[in-house]
Amino acid sequence: MFGSLEAIVINYGYFGLFLASFFASTILPFGSEGLVLLLIYEKFNFWVVVLVASSGNFLGACTSYYIGWKGRNFVEKYLKIDPKDIEKADKYFSRYGSFLLLFTWLPLIGDVFTVVGGLLRLKFWIFSVFVFTGKFLRYLAVAYLAGVFL
Repeated sequence: MFGSLEAIVINYGYFGLFLASFFASTILPFGSEGLVLLLIYEKFNFWVVVLVASSGNFLGACTSYYIGWKGRNFVEKYLKIDPKDIEKADKYFSRYGSFLLLFTWLPLIGDVFTVVGGLLRLKFWIFSVFVFTGKFLRYLAVAYLAGVFL
């Protein structure tokens, strides 16, 4: 079975990583770290893996930002995000500002941060700088650790 998974990874490598990273950064319960590990293990180009994963994850976060931009009623109705979570994230933004977006890679709460960034109508360029930086550093760390331990 591992052989067929390996074949899929080799055949869809970077494109598969992009899709996995994109979906992992939306409200879908999906992860991409395992694929990063597998691609590093299979000797795919380190920097391309990091950049593809970061780009896909960033664009997924932009999708969540856009959903937030559509408005709170839209978010609560279609995403089923608990209003208490939105209020909590809003308080974090009030306290820590845009720097909070560096942590959008965190499971569960990171997706809420991106949605709230849209709800708060944060400037997109500020959103982009912080979100991409955080996601890039995360994938850099995952790929580096994969290279060290695999």
